Amino acid sequence: MGSVQRAMRLLETVAAHAYGAPAKQLARETGLALPTAYHLLRTLVHEGYLRREKGLFFLGDAAERLGRSGAQQKRRSTVADTLAHWRDSIGAPVYYAMYRDGEIEVICVSDSHQAPAVEEWADFRETGHAHAIGQCLLSQLDEEARRDHLARYPVRPLTPNTVRDNDALLRRLARTGRMEPVVERQEYAVGTVCAAVPITVGTTAATMAISLPAHQADRLLPAAHRLQAEIGRHLGSLTLSISI
Repeated sequence: MGSVQRAMRLLETVAAHAYGAPAKQLARETGLALPTAYHLLRTLVHEGYLRREKGLFFLGDAAERLGRSGAQQKRRSTVADTLAHWRDSIGAPVYYAMYRDGEIEVICVSDSHQAPAVEEWADFRETGHAHAIGQCLLSQLDEEARRDHLARYPVRPLTPNTVRDNDALLRRLARTGRMEPVVERQEYAVGTVCAAVPITVGTTAATMAISLPAHQADRLLPAAHRLQAEIGRHLGSLTLSISI
């Protein structure tokens, strides 16, 4: 444990020197004996956490990967905390999803016992035609990208309310307003209604969505507009966080 603590002190001290630092300076600043500092520095270099150039030590690739991973986890935590706040204030589960590399990817879901999420009984990636998340993401793509997606994941009926075929879905998507919430009523799951709000994250299609039991359908659009207003107020501070 003591060696780990000393190694961490060395890493933190090296990180504070953007232009590198020699072993003697690092030993002095960490309060380590010079032989101990040398031994730990050599080990950290060997493991890739530090690199040595012309007698100076810098953070290595392994340490930088840790930093990126930690930053990503922090961004994910920010998104999760924000979705949980909206879930409780709106009274509905909140979903965040993106369209990346030709696939629908649900990044985060915030639900609770009082506001349970929709059960994913059919793969969300393959049934984008039937749920509000998928329809909202597809509505943000160009015609070619939509047709490419539907060639891989063609429309198929999930409930009596599901859109009937690819052409019908494409016509619906073409009529969707650029920033309008997308609503589906029992198309993915009988007994559930959903609404999704489009989000611009650079050139990536993204969305946040809510779902409600069908008997609360009258709440759906007001809740979606409230979510959209919340997103508008906080999008600036969330832009980096949601690019995960």
